[in-house]
Amino acid sequence: MDYITTLLLIILTFAAYLFSRFLFMRYQNPLLNVVIISSAFIVAVLFTLHLPYAAYRPGKEIMTILLGPATVALAVPLYNNRAVLQKNLVTVVVGVCLASLLTSLTAMGITRLLGMPKDIVVAIGSKSVTAPIAAQVAAVNGGDPEMAIAFVVVTGALGAIAGPTLLTLLKITNPIIRGLAMGTTAHGQGTATALMEGEQQGMMAGIGMTLSAIITSALLPILISILWHS
Repeated sequence: MDYITTLLLIILTFAAYLFSRFLFMRYQNPLLNVVIISSAFIVAVLFTLHLPYAAYRPGKEIMTILLGPATVALAVPLYNNRAVLQKNLVTVVVGVCLASLLTSLTAMGITRLLGMPKDIVVAIGSKSVTAPIAAQVAAVNGGDPEMAIAFVVVTGALGAIAGPTLLTLLKITNPIIRGLAMGTTAHGQGTATALMEGEQQGMMAGIGMTLSAIITSALLPILISILWHS
């Protein structure tokens, strides 16, 4: 019976994703965020059927395995647009470095000034990095891994919802810039949203997400040292 429940919940998750994606593509409304809508739908079903999260966990773990192949699949648009990357390589690397530095320094600086404890300040410093990396980076540097994941989820959701609209309001239409901005600031959720705009946007978002994870991991110890000895 448990196997049947797990299978049905996996099917439910894919159905929720497809339905949420259909709504987003149909109406192009940033508030119809795929992650938020599908998550809300799944929670509502679990609540209605009186199913605990423990019943959903086995299916979640199976689906999490797919994150590896999904991440590797980002190499396809990267390969298809390799000429674009080669042409803008220096600009891309410098831009992501500066963006990663500013987003971490700003978030950590504000929480430090507000008197937040060190574990929270460190956790929020990794908010724009994908969840598994953020949790490890926070733990290694004295932060709270669970808080780090919470900050990552909130940052990704807000970035995916507000990012495209904000970029449009600022009249930023270049697919390279839009993709980099979404991937660097909103990690996986931003990359998924960028992919819906186009292959080139998705490719640049994937690069931004990857580079920001590397750069943030390297910069965080330095920022911690500066903030606690300034």
